[in-house]
Amino acid sequence: MPWLQLTLVTDRERAPLLAAALENAGALAVTLGDAGDEPQLEPPLGTTPLWGQTLVTALFAADPASRQTAETLAATLADLQTAPPRWEAIADQAWEHTWRDDFAPTRFGERLWVCPRGQRPQGEQPDAVLVELDPGLAFGTGHHPTTALCLRWLDGTPLAGSRLIDYGCGSGILAIAALKLGAAAALAVDHDPQALEATRANAAENGVAERLRVLAPQELPTERVDCLVANILAGPLIELAPRLAALVRPGGRLALSGLLADQTPTVAASYAPWFELEPPVGEKEWILLSGRRRPTPVVAEASPPTTGTGG
Repeated sequence: MPWLQLTLVTDRERAPLLAAALENAGALAVTLGDAGDEPQLEPPLGTTPLWGQTLVTALFAADPASRQTAETLAATLADLQTAPPRWEAIADQAWEHTWRDDFAPTRFGERLWVCPRGQRPQGEQPDAVLVELDPGLAFGTGHHPTTALCLRWLDGTPLAGSRLIDYGCGSGILAIAALKLGAAAALAVDHDPQALEATRANAAENGVAERLRVLAPQELPTERVDCLVANILAGPLIELAPRLAALVRPGGRLALSGLLADQTPTVAASYAPWFELEPPVGEKEWILLSGRRRPTPVVAEASPPTTGTGG
């Protein structure tokens, strides 16, 4: 099956937001490149500079629904672009080759590895935990900083016997990783049917399907869980704060990612009534916020809602 490649041009400040929006819309891969001829010299330690004019290239399935999603998104994000969008059909074989070249076994934290299906890490330790993903259905492989931050947080969090929600699951990588790290059960939630399909397929391939429920947001039960991870954008995180807080038991853990450094204070303030938050953790320009649910909120809390949107 051919693939649809969408290429947008933007400036360095807007490139991360554009890339995140494409990933959240179901792009199978998003890459950044030079839109002009600007050399990148050795950057200062701890910085990740982009080009003044940056190419943001996203790969979608070539079916009509995905094409419509990509076209609508490109039009919606026109104010972030400095040139008209470009479209290109990519042969299936070329995509598979590119994916295999770019996606190698990668470790997150001490034990957790994300690998292409059929590959194993070199020098694998006896306690290694492997998550295997397939390029045809993987919406997230851990290579984006927001996913990497969440994977490292999961690796460093005691999960044995816990119940977890992965809100905005994409490929299901976070829920699957949590189950392989010892969680007893997980709920994977997304508004995109393709993401739910990808999550089911990846869970089956990783042998955790029996412990995973895959749901749309409006299908979420109201009982509280021990841990909730939400790797979405800052706007939805702020809007969903009361709903997500209501899903975590007192003493339970929360991890939020998909936000940029300058968005962190607003997102933190939205969750502070319910959670004791840890200092932010960053990778490149992206941030992860984590914390524990307070025994009693510092503001009045409504009953957990039974419906909602987001992901």
